[in-house]
Amino acid sequence: MKKISVIFIAVLLLIGIAGCSNSTSKASQGSEKPKKITLDYAFYSPTSLVLKEFGWAEEAFKEEGIKVEFVLSQGSNKALEFLNSGSADFSSSAGAAALMAKAKGAPIESVYIYSKPEWTALVANKDSKIQSISDLKGKKVAATIGTDPYIFLLRALNEEGLSPSDVEIVNLQHGDGAAALSSGQVDAWSGLDPHMARVELETDANLFYRNADFNTYGTLNVRSEFAEKYPKYVEKVIEVYEKARKWVLENPEETAEILAKSANIDIEVANKQLNERNDFSNPVPGEIQIEALTEAGKVLQAQEIIGKDVKLDQLVQELINPTFAENVIKQ
Repeated sequence: MKKISVIFIAVLLLIGIAGCSNSTSKASQGSEKPKKITLDYAFYSPTSLVLKEFGWAEEAFKEEGIKVEFVLSQGSNKALEFLNSGSADFSSSAGAAALMAKAKGAPIESVYIYSKPEWTALVANKDSKIQSISDLKGKKVAATIGTDPYIFLLRALNEEGLSPSDVEIVNLQHGDGAAALSSGQVDAWSGLDPHMARVELETDANLFYRNADFNTYGTLNVRSEFAEKYPKYVEKVIEVYEKARKWVLENPEETAEILAKSANIDIEVANKQLNERNDFSNPVPGEIQIEALTEAGKVLQAQEIIGKDVKLDQLVQELINPTFAENVIKQ
């Protein structure tokens, strides 16, 4: 009987030690902080431009001795490359582009919505005979592979019963695609603002196919490793993004000026992008984004860009993480 009691007490002691060790580990983890946080900024994310302009992130982390750096994302593909390589901790992309990256094994989570944009459409020159999706058959179409405009093109073709093999997709970064269209090197372009708004205003380019529902949301993504190690600082980043988002809503004219200066575009172009094609009202990711990404994912699976064996519903659920934004917004 004494032997059993001794064993029982020993087990309890081991459990207690393990519990203390676990608590200490969690406490230590919670007290950890990064030496540096790297954010991206992008012309398709006006909120990020405002954040960079006013130095609010640097200000928020200065007292803790955390350095803040910014890198420029030319497109979702570049933003996600930064995350995958560890060159950035947070980056701005289209939701569907993040889904593609996640399907390829990128360890990322979408934790915040910086806008609901209609930032892409199919574009042709004003004197072009291309007036519909069916007119694209056999034509050269510029698009940045791995971005929302590319996915938009795939979905538009699919809706018309066409496939990517029915056109020649020319892989160019967004600004280069706009230039290729204007110079006649391609017949059409799956465009992205602000470049799209610029060619529309400057050359009377024709946005011959628009579908706001095919534009997936603008998401702020974080490396899963960073989120797991520094959850407190994910929320702090979202807090400064929230400050910028509210400022954008209250100061649309000044935001357009910041966009125009940053992207080196005319103020009319910036106003078209901001005031006609962006909704900054709902920053918390959730069911709407899950539904939009699931529909985009179905087309990507049909084209075997996402593997047929991938469990799409599970993938989307693993990507969309509303917890951090919910914690911040309810405060």
